[in-house]
Amino acid sequence: MDRDELLPTQREWLIMDALWDSDDRPTSSEILGRIDEAAKLDARTERVLLHHLCRKGLLGYAVDEHDSRVYHYYPLRTREECLREKSEDFINTYFRGSSGLAAASLLKNAKFTDEQLKELEEILKGRKDGDRE
Repeated sequence: MDRDELLPTQREWLIMDALWDSDDRPTSSEILGRIDEAAKLDARTERVLLHHLCRKGLLGYAVDEHDSRVYHYYPLRTREECLREKSEDFINTYFRGSSGLAAASLLKNAKFTDEQLKELEEILKGRKDGDRE
């Protein structure tokens, strides 16, 4: 598999979000119940996506100690790791690897609140200060 085949798809991200937001190891039916109503998946589709995520090395599972037909799922990669890789893939795919071009495009086309602008300014200041060290 090449690198982008190892990243979660948009539908797989729904499942990963449910797991990242979880403090336990939910079963497939529990995961299904945690996915946003607007993006609901049917049980068969969810099972296929869970299988793909396990094959990609993004999820692990443990067999229930009381019922061998029940699996408990847990993430093997953090949200931050997946976001970083998805961002890199996006930049490489659409902006020829130029982070600056990608950031400029997003900044020009997005609407920001004053609070979000202040946060962006702090991020840029931190990056600039970090480059001096």
